[in-house]
Amino acid sequence: MQFKVPQFLDIEDKIFGPFTFREFAYLAGAAGLCYVLYKLLGLFLGIIPMLLIAGFALLLTFYRPNNKPLAFMLEAGFKYFTQNKLYIWKKGKKSTSPPAPLLSGESGQKPGEVYGNRISGSRLRDLAWSLDVLDLSKGQKR
Repeated sequence: MQFKVPQFLDIEDKIFGPFTFREFAYLAGAAGLCYVLYKLLGLFLGIIPMLLIAGFALLLTFYRPNNKPLAFMLEAGFKYFTQNKLYIWKKGKKSTSPPAPLLSGESGQKPGEVYGNRISGSRLRDLAWSLDVLDLSKGQKR
């Protein structure tokens, strides 16, 4: 029995003419907000806020840096500025020897052994933890 496999899952459907639902919502929301500002403030006082809102809606609709919607970039920037960051700095002398390889089995290491420390359980989780928090030369937390 053969099944049809869906393709092009990452492409949004064009619902309103050449616009996706999201793009249409940006344009319609901006048009509605501009209309409300026009009714509340009039044309003379409301022209600058209306131009700003219309310009932002046009950017959200048509500007695609790195072939991604601008909304994704704005969301990533907001998360970057609001989330906690971990800054680690340890004063010490610089090593002149090259760093040890990350993959096990290179340079005479036994499989399952990274920098001389035995890894148990999920190797990827333990390696990420050791790279983020542990000083592997001393085996202590920074």
